Amino acid sequence: MSRIRDNYENSRAAKFEAWLRGDYDPMSEGMEISVPKTDGSDDEIDPRAGLVISDALYDRHTNKALKRSGYVYRVLSVVLCLVMISVLLWMVQFLPKFGQPDNPANNEVSARYIEKGVEETGAVNFVTGMILDYRAFDTFGESCVLFIATICVQILLRIDKDDMTPATFRRRKESETDRLLEPKNDIILQRVSVVLVPFLFIFGIYIILNGHLSPGGGFSGGAVIGAGLILYLCSFGYKQTERFFTIRTFRIVSLVALITYCLAKSYSFYTGANHLESHIPLGTPGNILSSGLILVLNICVGSVVACTMYAFYTLFRKGDF
Repeated sequence: MSRIRDNYENSRAAKFEAWLRGDYDPMSEGMEISVPKTDGSDDEIDPRAGLVISDALYDRHTNKALKRSGYVYRVLSVVLCLVMISVLLWMVQFLPKFGQPDNPANNEVSARYIEKGVEETGAVNFVTGMILDYRAFDTFGESCVLFIATICVQILLRIDKDDMTPATFRRRKESETDRLLEPKNDIILQRVSVVLVPFLFIFGIYIILNGHLSPGGGFSGGAVIGAGLILYLCSFGYKQTERFFTIRTFRIVSLVALITYCLAKSYSFYTGANHLESHIPLGTPGNILSSGLILVLNICVGSVVACTMYAFYTLFRKGDF
């Protein structure tokens, strides 16, 4: 009976049950880790301890469980790719043939956009009228995806100031040192940025405000403003940039923009679905103050895109704002 119990405790089924309970780590199997000794002080954390543990934990030559999981991961990745390719190729055969007059691209929807787009949306730019009026719900989903992606990256990469593990302690020390030493006082980059950054901001605002009149809009204008923020950060460092743009600024701007977009289009959807008058004037097509809510929605989308670009760059570079 004892032998059966011992065999079961060492079996894969028992290890799997322990892993589900959180009592077993498969990557720690067979590891012998020697942590560097400190001087005995309780307050001092040796950053080298985290490096030794990390190197031993992810060494595929000594960690057989990690090596096996790597093989399984690669096999499953290939299988998943083959399944997706097969499904896509199978769906291609159901697509209509190119050039047929009854294709979806030639139906009444596109004709409605072209023939009555200016009359119904007030936007001279047909593309902007389509994505921010007829299909504004899709654009709102895209803006939410950007915000959610930024929040997820922030959760994964942000440095917790209360976490005192060796790895986090080392990252925080490197971050503080990097903030003091960057940029390397590149006088050429700083002088060029002083000239270019204001023009980038002005040009981005121009693209956003004229999105319903000419090619452009919130996505392209927000990308230009985000590029200006990144250029300023690379030139003058985090200390100067955080004087006007921090994680709090990102949250407030993104939240206000998304809520404004949601409330504005919810009102339009409600009135349109119930055949009610929206009482929002479309203005004179071609004027800057026209096209109803499209100008406001362009500003909201541009703000979200600019904040997302800067947040992605900052989080992937430093792990924190």
